[in-house]
Amino acid sequence: MADDDTLKASVSALLDEHARVQAELSDPAVHADAGRAKKLTRRYAELDKVALAARRFAQLEDDAVAAEELAADDADFGAEAARLHEEATDVEAELRDLLVPSDPDDARDAIIEIKAGEGGDESALFAGDLLRMYQRWIDSRGWSAQILDATHSDLGGYKDVTLALKAKDDGAYGWVKFEGGVHRVQRVPVTESQGRIHTSAAGVLVFPEVDEPEEVALDDNDLRIDVYRSSGPGGQSVNTTDSAVRITHVPTGITASCQNEKSQLQNKEAALRMLRARILAKQAEEAAAEAADIRRSQVRTVDRSERIRTYNFPENRITDHRTGYKAYNLDQVLGGELDPVIDSCRAADKAARLDALGD
Repeated sequence: MADDDTLKASVSALLDEHARVQAELSDPAVHADAGRAKKLTRRYAELDKVALAARRFAQLEDDAVAAEELAADDADFGAEAARLHEEATDVEAELRDLLVPSDPDDARDAIIEIKAGEGGDESALFAGDLLRMYQRWIDSRGWSAQILDATHSDLGGYKDVTLALKAKDDGAYGWVKFEGGVHRVQRVPVTESQGRIHTSAAGVLVFPEVDEPEEVALDDNDLRIDVYRSSGPGGQSVNTTDSAVRITHVPTGITASCQNEKSQLQNKEAALRMLRARILAKQAEEAAAEAADIRRSQVRTVDRSERIRTYNFPENRITDHRTGYKAYNLDQVLGGELDPVIDSCRAADKAARLDALGD
């Protein structure tokens, strides 16, 4: 952990940045660029927490010193000085936490893609269970969600489904980024006639969403756009026109497709949202690699071996293999009570960042 001199230097630098960002936000010209204004507003909100804690800490320290001086004449002030020092220590700990570098993408909206993996129809049904779990959790937080694209399976599940979510206050990505990985399920499938427990998996990919289209500029000459007829469960056509859209960003080979909307234009707009998010994620990964701080891969192949979490229905157990979190309330988690599971991931991430701060 940083020592006192490092703490003071770090706080001073952030307070200087706080003043600069505040000055920029007071310039009307800044708000002509919606993307820049949004980034500055988010950064100001982060820095304002530091500024408030720093002012509170300084005030408590000054009050404690004054109480100590008065204690020479009145012993009651000795107890007050001790209380103020204790409160200052708590605020200092809060201030140190605020100095932990955060992921700059945490404040963004997010796109979640759920893909059926190993397990056939059972995996597709589980993908549907995950989608409902996220939707219920999102509703419980007062956030909003929109299905951008979905490919249904024959038994009512999803081969893949893409969900865009927007938080009311905090950025959604900082909460859901830990969901990226392989989710394993152990249960008796509806297709199992002998009552045997099967193991299958679904993969989840999480992307931070681009704030403004201009943030990830796409040259029309770099895009290959294919249109085709939308299909439903079993592959049957659900549209008489070629409204589904697949867009390939030729320089990177990244693709995105959408068939959820009725019009080709709406599908194209949704596909472009997904494409920009995937390109942004790739850029961030490349930047991290250059800094020798490669992000942990979310999903390389969707199979059982790379699991991050197991959903065991016979024991009603949920286990997160990264943090060691385990609870026997799987039914409640699938009902949307996901906060404790995610909190374990956020706490572990914060601890790792604190350790790195002290290296």
